[in-house]
Amino acid sequence: MSNVVTIGSTASQDIAAATQEPAAPQMPVNGIAVTERAVKRIRGVMAKEGISPEEGGLRLGVMGGGCSGLSYSIRFDTRPRERDRVFEFDGVRVFVDPKSFIYLHGMTLDYEETLMRQGFNFINPNSSRSCGCGSSFSS
Repeated sequence: MSNVVTIGSTASQDIAAATQEPAAPQMPVNGIAVTERAVKRIRGVMAKEGISPEEGGLRLGVMGGGCSGLSYSIRFDTRPRERDRVFEFDGVRVFVDPKSFIYLHGMTLDYEETLMRQGFNFINPNSSRSCGCGSSFSS
C-alpha cells in the first residue's frame, strides 16, 4: 500500500486516510495522476482566486525540510516556468519542476472532504515514510 499524506492533517487522520481508497485518477499522464475530485476543487479555487486556466495552474513541488526530510509544496502559479513539466487534466494544468518530478513521478493527487477533514492527499509510492504533521515525507 502506498503512503497517503494529507496537507493540514494529523497522524490519526493520515492513518484513517490510508485505509480508504482514493477516487480513481482522472487520467494518469506521464507519471502524475489527478482525481476528478481534485480537479473539481482546483478549478473552483482558481475561479475564486481569479486565475485564468489558460495561463495559470497548480504548482506541485518538493522542498527540503520538514520532520521527515522532505515537504510537499502546493500553490497556484500564473504560468509555467521554462523547464516545468506541464500536465493537463480536464482543462486544469499542473506544473512540476524537474527536481520535484523525481519525487512526484507516479503519485496521485486526490481531494477529500468529509465531516472530519478536508484537503489534498498526496498518494505517493516514492514515499517510504511520513510524519505526524502530514506534509513531510522521506523517499
